[in-house]
Amino acid sequence: MSDAGSSAGPLFDDGKADGAMRTIGEVSAAFGIKPHVLRYWEQQFPSLKPLKRSGGRRLYRSEDIAMVTTIDRLVNKEGYTLKGARKAIASGKADSANSEQRQGAAVTQAETAAMLSPDAPARQPGLEVTQQLRAIRDRLAAALD
Repeated sequence: MSDAGSSAGPLFDDGKADGAMRTIGEVSAAFGIKPHVLRYWEQQFPSLKPLKRSGGRRLYRSEDIAMVTTIDRLVNKEGYTLKGARKAIASGKADSANSEQRQGAAVTQAETAAMLSPDAPARQPGLEVTQQLRAIRDRLAAALD
């Protein structure tokens, strides 16, 4: 989460600056998460607090996008429950897991950007399975240490 500015940049291919605020629709499209799920996550994770403009319009800052990235990784890729993900984030374990993945055979930012770009082909199910297996392998290796 400390590298929020750098992690927010490659996820979006919309011509905006890396630190630009993005609407809930833009974040939803980039991550493949429905807007109502993002709104629910705001209730469940106190650290996810996008700015709200008049009429309730949400604007996600780079630190909010970094938090969505972490929550998405924990819940949708590593299999945490929302309660477990909340505990991991609160205890700081989510950051250490993220750094362990960066050191291991994790998906690169370029691969992530390619998957999330608007002109990218349909999701590759084999790649998602590979990511999940790598995350499981990393967790098992960490447990043995």
